[in-house]
Amino acid sequence: MIHRSQFPDVPLPDQSVHGLLLDRLAELGDAPAVIDGPTGRSISFAQVGRLARRLASGLVARGLAKGEVVALVLPNVIEYPGLFLGISLAGGVASTVNPILTEEEIGTLLREGRARLAITTPELIEKVEPATARAGVETVYVLGEAATGSTPSVETLLDDEPATPPSVEPATDLVALPFSSGTSGRSKGVMLSHANVVAQVKLIDAATGFPSGVPVMVVLPFFHIYGLTVIMLLSLWKGNSQVVMQRFELEPFLQCLERYRVVWAPVVPPIVLALAKHPAVDRYDLSSVQYLMSGAAPLGAEVEAAAAARLGCRVNQGYGMTELSGASHVLPVEQAGQHPGSCGLLMPNHELRIVDPETGESVGANHRGELWIRGPMVMEGYLGRDDATAATIVEDGWLRTGDIGYVDDAGYCYVVDRLKELIKYKGYQVAPAALEAVLVSHPEITDAAVIPSPDAEAGEVPKAFVVCKRPLTAETVIDFVAERVAPYQKVRRVAFVDSIPKSASGKILRRILVEEERRAAATS
Repeated sequence: MIHRSQFPDVPLPDQSVHGLLLDRLAELGDAPAVIDGPTGRSISFAQVGRLARRLASGLVARGLAKGEVVALVLPNVIEYPGLFLGISLAGGVASTVNPILTEEEIGTLLREGRARLAITTPELIEKVEPATARAGVETVYVLGEAATGSTPSVETLLDDEPATPPSVEPATDLVALPFSSGTSGRSKGVMLSHANVVAQVKLIDAATGFPSGVPVMVVLPFFHIYGLTVIMLLSLWKGNSQVVMQRFELEPFLQCLERYRVVWAPVVPPIVLALAKHPAVDRYDLSSVQYLMSGAAPLGAEVEAAAAARLGCRVNQGYGMTELSGASHVLPVEQAGQHPGSCGLLMPNHELRIVDPETGESVGANHRGELWIRGPMVMEGYLGRDDATAATIVEDGWLRTGDIGYVDDAGYCYVVDRLKELIKYKGYQVAPAALEAVLVSHPEITDAAVIPSPDAEAGEVPKAFVVCKRPLTAETVIDFVAERVAPYQKVRRVAFVDSIPKSASGKILRRILVEEERRAAATS
């Protein structure tokens, strides 16, 4: 059975990313496009466009060939959109790299991404410069002056003399090379074409109904696909001022929401949880916030409802992945709160299959299986990884997401968990995310993660790692969950911890806990 989008198809322009956005930036003029939240430093829409054109001219003049890669090893700086669009206009490919990685990790991604040039900040140059040298990157540039004074500034790349950029074929030429999150294995370079990214911007705009010309809070990193396409590029298209932070800290985040009268705040489940439970929230005027959008990981219905009630706003969820150029499912804002726990409806111009992982057969409504998606946002493949591409994009262009979920009778999608992270308890499949949602609904539990723990009799049992406001007993936690789930889903082991390991996008890094659990079992 094939599930088709309930939204009408949207005509998609045969257009590059810079072709879509640069004229729009000129129209928006001197309104602030990106504001550094803590300092108030800003760049206008027109200035973003001028930066993009000057960078493109400089790159072309220095011989950047179409399809060559420029790595952005940057936090959320206000120049990020202009740099990304400048690389696009020059015919290059922007590889967005997580700046908090180690020198070795950055070097690996630069090498695998085949980067010719890199751009970073003075604060990062001490680890980025040796990483680029080891990866064979030709030159690294910094925004401003490097501490050593020997590394060229991005200013030396900018050229006011217009250059003729190469023509772009949107359907086949790449514009972005983000890396998959690697939460369950090695990160892979995801090849996204201009057509992929333009489709994301146009389709999410058509499906969500998010307002135009309003302040947007951007605490999610631009190097991540959620921050890059769903927030940064969509906000440029809609004329929304982006209030950026380089790292998430709760009180500065709340201060920015209040100071800039933020209307739309795209977030991840840990932030929604904090907004629902943390006492600091009551000290700030958050009355301007009308919409929270949660993505990157499952969000439990109870936490969703609690945050909406506390802030007096609408909370809607979305679902997507790097390999889908961003979001593939969204809940229109006018329906927020009407389908608790749902990640929404399939985006326009797309199709969905729910495939039983045991039989390989498609199933109908209310049956769980792996989500397979087909449409114009499906990536071109993984760079240099033909084997991984063939395992992910299968016959007739279907992309296997690796996520387990179902569609209800009305067409709303619910994502349960990662296929590889399901716990096999006596033949039953137990979803960690579902148990985590139950755990954080406890008033004394502020965060939780659930992993499979080896067991001689059952094979695996669910083990909870729990962060508490005040001390609880393992028995209390086990009983709380047992009252709310089927018997085979019960948590059977509990560990109390100070924090849960998470990625920059808010995904629980269960593999870290699994590795620790295995080491502990091996030494016991």
